[in-house]
Amino acid sequence: MKEFKSLLKQKNFMFKLGLFICAAWIVIAVFAPLIAPYDPITDVDVFQRFQGPSGTHWFGTDSLGRDVLSRVIYGSRISLTAGVVTVLISLVVGLLFGGIAGYAGGAADDIMMRFSEMVQAFPPLILAMVIASALGPNITNSVIAMAVIWWPNYARLTRSIVLSVKENDYVTASRVIGASRFRILTREILPNSIGSMIVMCTLDLGNAILMFSGLSFLGLGVRPPVAEWGAMVSDGVANFNYWWNATFPGLAIFSIAIGANFVGDGLRDYLDPRIRKQV
Repeated sequence: MKEFKSLLKQKNFMFKLGLFICAAWIVIAVFAPLIAPYDPITDVDVFQRFQGPSGTHWFGTDSLGRDVLSRVIYGSRISLTAGVVTVLISLVVGLLFGGIAGYAGGAADDIMMRFSEMVQAFPPLILAMVIASALGPNITNSVIAMAVIWWPNYARLTRSIVLSVKENDYVTASRVIGASRFRILTREILPNSIGSMIVMCTLDLGNAILMFSGLSFLGLGVRPPVAEWGAMVSDGVANFNYWWNATFPGLAIFSIAIGANFVGDGLRDYLDPRIRKQV
């Protein structure tokens, strides 16, 4: 709690702005049924299709007369959840894989790192599209596809940290008193990776949401009539003359991505001892 209060006392305006944006979207996602003025799926009125923004429909209506504002609000649930789950899966897999590789060393390290490099050799979006297409277009498969292309980044970062930490005196002391390799790895080494991992997770959250929206835009994410930002942008592009259909979900994607990056940059500055004295 003290660290969190100290973090909030930073003079970094962008960090506070990003924190506000992310917190606002979390609140919107959690309380979507109470905030949204209409049901995003069942409230269909073809006589009100493609109505521009007005007092009745603040963000206008789509091709089926559904309220765009309500769909943007409900879309935050899917986009945020997909981004968070992708990052968490990648974090867990990367921590274990990179931690084992870095601590084991030798041939095991070489083989494991060559495997991660093989995954990274493919263009991320293309590989995600191939995996999502092979598994089938739905939310779960899109998250799996994104996790497959993201975990090597965490594995390589974890490995580099483990290599720099495992020779420290407290690790040697644990080894001398008879601690097992698993205990040393999980209790002494990996906890020292958490700071860097938190920063990376925060920065990747916005990118994961962008990637998920991109897959949905291409028809590899959610299926109609589910409200999701990328799919809404795709529908808006198909009806380009009615600008509000793509503009508002696009702004939602932009805001959460830029907010997550502001938070990540602020955390990175705070955790860096050389910069922390200045903020």
